[in-house]
Amino acid sequence: MELLRQLLQEPLIHAAGAIVGSFLAAWLIELVITKILSAAASKTKTDVDDKIVDILRRPIFLSVLIYGLDWSVDLLSLPERLKVPIDALLKTLIIVTWAIASTRIGAIVLTSLAARESKRSMLQPRTLPVFDILMRIVVVAGAIYAMFLAWEIDLTAWLASAGILGVAFGFAAKDTLANLFAGIFILADAPYKVRDWIVLNEQLRGEVTHIGMRSTRLLTPDDVEINVPNAVIGNAQLLNETSGPYRRQRVRIKFAVVYGSDVDAVREIVLACTNGSTQILTAPEAAAPKIRLRALSSSGLEFELSVWIEDPTIREAIVDDMTTRVYKALTAANIEIPYPKRDIYIKEMPR
Repeated sequence: MELLRQLLQEPLIHAAGAIVGSFLAAWLIELVITKILSAAASKTKTDVDDKIVDILRRPIFLSVLIYGLDWSVDLLSLPERLKVPIDALLKTLIIVTWAIASTRIGAIVLTSLAARESKRSMLQPRTLPVFDILMRIVVVAGAIYAMFLAWEIDLTAWLASAGILGVAFGFAAKDTLANLFAGIFILADAPYKVRDWIVLNEQLRGEVTHIGMRSTRLLTPDDVEINVPNAVIGNAQLLNETSGPYRRQRVRIKFAVVYGSDVDAVREIVLACTNGSTQILTAPEAAAPKIRLRALSSSGLEFELSVWIEDPTIREAIVDDMTTRVYKALTAANIEIPYPKRDIYIKEMPR
């Protein structure tokens, strides 16, 4: 009995008991979460709470176990030079564990909120990457700050150095930061989306294949993929050809005839050129081919034939086909297509 009493008074035995007790407590808590909370979460309509409960099991188990280890360290009465770093290390493990769990839970919650069909909400599938990145930045920054406190490191000098480095980094990477912020605004405002056809500054035209935080990829009609920095797009005049309620778009074919031509005959002949083309829309009525007299120019009468197509990828092919048909039809009808002419008057011949 005396030997048993002496053993029970040993700090090592107390520490071992604290470790075993904390392990049992962690196991019981995990069992409660598995049996009770999981059963309650399974009765709800969504699976968000089921995923959150499943994520929380391991951090809670590790937290209780690490607390028992910290308690056992206190029972061992170790020297301060050993106790302080061990205590800081255990706190760091808890911080890292909960930081990982927080990012996973945050991603699940953000995805669930973005899936809701609410057009007024800023959190939508297209803006989800922005909020996910911001959430991870906040969690990582908070975890780093908590780890500094756990190791009792004074952050005053670090913050001052970070401010100076931040200014230097801002000047050095101003283009990268401009692209980054422009990418955030593009994802938030959504002036275009993947598979949209856009035109930049009335020059570069292509289909959006990818929207990233630094650049946007366009696939041109020549099957050439171009990476355009987001800052360039943010400062450019952007025309989205497929952003309306329908994917269809209008194609305009401009041509001219000489003065004195029968305007009604020109309309009839050119409109007949659209017959037989299966790629041109004829319904609804608003999408039917139309021809308009646009201007009385110095060379002749300027007309414009407008047709609608369903697929933006065939725009160039339709322009070629319709232009060829209009030229052949006008030529067959003996309607002259004007070209610039200049009259030269000579007052007197040189001697």
